Amino acid sequence: MNLSEPTPTLNFLHEVSTRLASADPLHEVLDEIIDFVSDLVSCDSCFLYVKENETLVLRASKNAHPEELDHLKIPIGQGITGWVAQNSEPVVLTKRAWQDKRFCKFNELPEDTYEAFLSIPVSSRGQLVGVLNVQHKEPYNFNEREIKIISTLGHLVGAGIEMARLENEVTQLSDKLAARKVIERAKGVIQRELGVTEEEAYGVIQKQARQRRKSMKEISEAILLADEMKRSSK
Repeated sequence: MNLSEPTPTLNFLHEVSTRLASADPLHEVLDEIIDFVSDLVSCDSCFLYVKENETLVLRASKNAHPEELDHLKIPIGQGITGWVAQNSEPVVLTKRAWQDKRFCKFNELPEDTYEAFLSIPVSSRGQLVGVLNVQHKEPYNFNEREIKIISTLGHLVGAGIEMARLENEVTQLSDKLAARKVIERAKGVIQRELGVTEEEAYGVIQKQARQRRKSMKEISEAILLADEMKRSSK
């Protein structure tokens, strides 16, 4: 990408702002940011961590890390990424990033052996939202324009990331409440049919979920469906 041409950057920012305004899923927005930054600096690795409570959770990655995505957590203050989050300052290392005193290995990621490391805080209204990491396998001198554009991107999309994250949490909470209602109804059916206590009915659903490797909500829905069919056949 030619950094002297502002059009691709402006087009990207417009696209991201449009997607955020339309409440696109969090991961889709984060993946688009990863793609843009990776193209901008032709990096070998790009991670985007989102702050959740006092930890940073890996939510997007240029390289496939299915076992780590949404699971890898870095405490605020730990490692280079955690330091950036704690101090809200960027870190630029052109070579031998692992020799930096703040460096810390996490789950033996292959990116831990990469030479160059650029870590940028992502913020919204003065509050940290996440951290964006860019890495190169070989030594690499990040120029001032690259650092400025990525830093600006962090500020511009911070509010959108926070909004998408909060909407994601609300959706998850709504799903949990809906599942709880289904489980409560299924417990009532088991209590009526088996003459057991509420606690024992819950244990029945829990045991079936483990044995069948299904969620308690799925087991409860099956119980309710069977009860409905039984009633309709009478």
